[in-house]
Amino acid sequence: MSDEPAVLIAAISGRALAQSARRSGYRPLVVDFFGDQDTLQVARDHVRLTGSFANGIAENALSTALETLVARHQPIGIVCGSGFEDRPRLLDGIAARWRLFGNSAEVVSKVKRPETLSAICRSLDIPFPEISPTKPADPTGWLAKRIGGAGGSHVRPASQPGSSTVYYQRQVRGAPISLLFLADGVRAAAVGFSTQWELATASRPYRYGGAVQPASLSPDIAAALTSAIDRLVAATSLVGLNSADFYVDGERFWLLDINPRPGATLDIFEPPEGSLFALHMAACAGNLAAAPRYPAGAKAAAIVYAEDDVASIPNVDWPDWTADRPQPGIAVKTGEPLCTVYADDDVAAGAKALADERRRMILSWMHAGRQ
Repeated sequence: MSDEPAVLIAAISGRALAQSARRSGYRPLVVDFFGDQDTLQVARDHVRLTGSFANGIAENALSTALETLVARHQPIGIVCGSGFEDRPRLLDGIAARWRLFGNSAEVVSKVKRPETLSAICRSLDIPFPEISPTKPADPTGWLAKRIGGAGGSHVRPASQPGSSTVYYQRQVRGAPISLLFLADGVRAAAVGFSTQWELATASRPYRYGGAVQPASLSPDIAAALTSAIDRLVAATSLVGLNSADFYVDGERFWLLDINPRPGATLDIFEPPEGSLFALHMAACAGNLAAAPRYPAGAKAAAIVYAEDDVASIPNVDWPDWTADRPQPGIAVKTGEPLCTVYADDDVAAGAKALADERRRMILSWMHAGRQ
């Protein structure tokens, strides 16, 4: 029997976490919606969630999938990725059954509840855009966001029809900057800054498109963002890998959101040696390590969304600069993710341009495969 500890990984997509876990000597037991080719290559075992990822993780489906894996293995605990931000009850149930390596339901609720996060930021002198639980009389300059939402697809102009699960946030100007950081419940250690971009559609004007690191920030603003997260971690007891989304305008900034779990920039910050998964596990145990060192240059990752329905994914030889490679024969609907593409360059602008070019190349292949 292998000496490598088995660990459960549950997420909308578990591929990045599974790859990082494998690099650090764990046996990943993955539950997600996709079961992509590269996920199955590194996972010791996998169960695909039933239902639709657009509707989120359902409690019964998750419980069945996890119990199936536990019946075949003996995991030391579980790491939860994306998909739990708006459903703390799932985290409570998980923590009652297995050791949770990550933030508790209480902590997640604290940072994902807009009124609570706004109050915390106000008490810590962290700039945070004005929010409202109800639609402003004049919605100009306001956004509607789903409570607990992630990925940008849930964000709409406030002038559009909303629902009972949204809140409203005043728009601010600036570049979208994300900080990936480790935390031990008291202190934070910055891993790195990235610049994000949107891949807008008419119905999803703020859909997440990708990210590139490093971000171009002055030393003063980088220090200010890091200081803000140091104070926030001490006030909220965040642990493990997390990310913070900011808007930066010159030497001014606003904190927009906290993602209390390993996020979308995991790939572009995975270090040449060691792994972010190992650092996450250590931080959750109270051992906060220094951030990894990264070589010079820039790295980008972009999401490829289907622009038309793909009835059947062709059996193609995927380039090594792709990830989240779907299984041949599955159907992908318009707007759903097809895969992820990577790009490296000496500078961030070059890496982003190459990632965009590769994204268009994948779409061209999919279009050719339907003809």
